[in-house]
Amino acid sequence: DSISFFYTPGQAIAAKPPVGRSIQLGGLVQPGSVAKHPDGRVEFVVADQVAASKVVYQGDLPDLFREGQGIVATGAFRADGTFEARQVLAKHDERYMPKEITKALKEQGEWRGEGAPPPAYAAPKDAKPL
Repeated sequence: DSISFFYTPGQAIAAKPPVGRSIQLGGLVQPGSVAKHPDGRVEFVVADQVAASKVVYQGDLPDLFREGQGIVATGAFRADGTFEARQVLAKHDERYMPKEITKALKEQGEWRGEGAPPPAYAAPKDAKPL
């Protein structure tokens, strides 16, 4: 019971953790998905290259929580497939991302941080102008 499992949304779908089991869900907050309600409830979608998971959270989000950035939420999936978070952690600067998210995004080819290959549409560094 003391083990905490970490999943991206795609990994969670494949692993099918039991309803109510405490896990960590990490990925990128999908732009346009954040909905804040008057009662303090917040809903947003965490996504990776493979899948997306709806997250609900009651409380104040970290100051650095933003759409499009990496987060890790601790909580459990409900029977309806929604992830109910008890805690949400956001990266603390533009260069930091939890190592689990970095590793998972690199494995999926989604990583855009330091050391990432240039996008397929980018010109090689040694290309000469025409």
